[in-house]
This record gives sequence, C-alpha cells and structure tokens, in this order.
Amino acid sequence: MSRPVLFVTRELPPQAQKRLDALTDVEVRQSKSTKAISRSDLLDGVATADGLLCMLSDKIDEELLSAANPLLKVISTCSVGYDHVDTELVKRRGLPLGYTPDVLTDATADTTVLLALMASRRAKEALCIVHEGRGGFSLSTGLGTQFTNKTLGIVGFGRIGRATVERLAPFGFSKIIYTSRRPLHDEAKLSAQHVPLPQLLAEADLICICCPLTSETTNMFNKDAFSLMKSTAIVVNTARGAIVNQDDLLHALENGQIAAAGLDVTVPEPLPADHPLVKHPRCVVLPHIGSATEETRNAMANLAIDNALAGIFDQPLKAEVEL
Repeated sequence: MSRPVLFVTRELPPQAQKRLDALTDVEVRQSKSTKAISRSDLLDGVATADGLLCMLSDKIDEELLSAANPLLKVISTCSVGYDHVDTELVKRRGLPLGYTPDVLTDATADTTVLLALMASRRAKEALCIVHEGRGGFSLSTGLGTQFTNKTLGIVGFGRIGRATVERLAPFGFSKIIYTSRRPLHDEAKLSAQHVPLPQLLAEADLICICCPLTSETTNMFNKDAFSLMKSTAIVVNTARGAIVNQDDLLHALENGQIAAAGLDVTVPEPLPADHPLVKHPRCVVLPHIGSATEETRNAMANLAIDNALAGIFDQPLKAEVEL
C-alpha cells in the first residue's frame, strides 16, 4: 500500500530536517534548497501531495488549489502569518490550515529591540565609520538618543507586542501606549495604556509595528501617518512589509518628518542593494531575521511538521487557523 505524500517546499533547519528525513509513515518529497521554490515546481509538487508544508514565500491561491491533488488534506505553513494564503478559497475547499504561533514570539521581540537600539544609536552610520577606517571618539558628532523618560508606542498588542514591551520597559520609558482593536483587560500589568492610533503616532518617541497584515493595516504607515509623528520619532517594523508605504517612509526620512527607521520586513524581500532605503544612513534594513534563531526556526519547522502529519492522518492540528 502506498504511503501518503507530504510535499515540503524548502529545506528545513537541521534538527527538524533530520526528523523529516526519518519519517516512515509518509513519503516526503521536498525541494532541498534554502531558497524559495519556483512556481512551476510548487505546482508540480502539490499535484500529487496529500499534505503541503509551505513557507511564507509560497502563494497559496486559486491557481495552486486548482493544480493540487483533489485528495489534498492539509496545508501547513511554517509561519505565524498567513497573508500569503487565500483563506476563503482554503475554507471553501474544506482544508485545515496549520500555522506556527507562539514559538517565534521571543525571537521576533528580540529583533524588534535590536532594530530599536540600532536606529536610536545610529549604529549603521557608526559601523560605516569603522568599516571605512575613519573617525574615532567624538564628543559632539554621531550622537544618537536614548529611551530614558521617553514614550513607547506599540501598534498591535498581541504576543509579540507584549513581549516587546517586556523587553523595552527596563530601558526607562516613562510612558507606554498601545493601539489594538480593543483595550485589553490586563494592560495594567504592563503599565500600558490603550489609545487611538493618531494619538499614539503623535506622542510616541519609539513606534514598534507588531500587528498582522490585514486589509485594515495594509499601507497603514503612509504619508498621513508620518505627518503626525514627532521629528525625533523612530519607527521599527518587524511585522509585515506591506504595512509600511516605503516611498512615504523614504520621504519622511529625507524631509526630517521622523528621525530614523528599522525594518526587518520589506516589499519585496529582499530589497535591492541599491534601494534608497537600504542606502539611507538613518534606515537599518535586515533580511527578515525576526525568527532566525536555531531554537525558534527548528521549533517552527517541527510544529509545521506536526500540523501536516495531523492533517494527513485526520487528527486535530496542534495549531490551526480559524477560517
């Protein structure tokens, strides 16, 4: 009797890959590359799959679902976000959709703090000085800013937003404000106050974007949003690139509407090396490393495997998106 087929669209981190290679109850077919699978290979692979383990870069749309095996039983994405998936079509097809929440909270919050510190202390410019072999200690040039007695603003107060507050609060912020769909009952535990978005944009010295990408948040940080901010404000995005209008961000930086920015997510990914934001001295751009620790990426991949196997064998998924 043939075994069900699990199609995996990319090479997994070492520990999870070792587990995948040892599976005997399914036939694993996999793109053994660290780069995104081609569209044609993805469509070919899903045509005979009973389960699909995909990545954030794999678009799950009508074309793919039409090409998929009629007996496809589960889609498991190795990500906490699922904006690459047409959830309405997946729901209509009756497929469970697995994802990987919780396991990447700490790593992503750490990266948010990393970018906040790099942007506030002008680390990109300082590293250029070192790499170019110029300059040294100066009492009056290259000065950044610190967070003592400043206001921290968090856009999206879910797991990552809260973890970011827990990490940043000890830096001495005098006020923490956040925006979300509704005030949270335990906000006092983090000494945080719910405010409308325009108020947060106007008051915050450091703005951390931690919300999911939805129709409401797409292009949320545009010229109107930047026009409300302090000229000394710092904006950090570790959520999704499309939440920020990059042309408007560049304009805000070049015209002194804000002081600095830190981006772990962009459109596209990666940004071209000659992109103005990559070259801008007051914009730190990272290549989407928010969850890039051995611990977190292996945990994500293992949870994605768990979800895929559960779906193939008609068991409840460990982490399933409510469609």
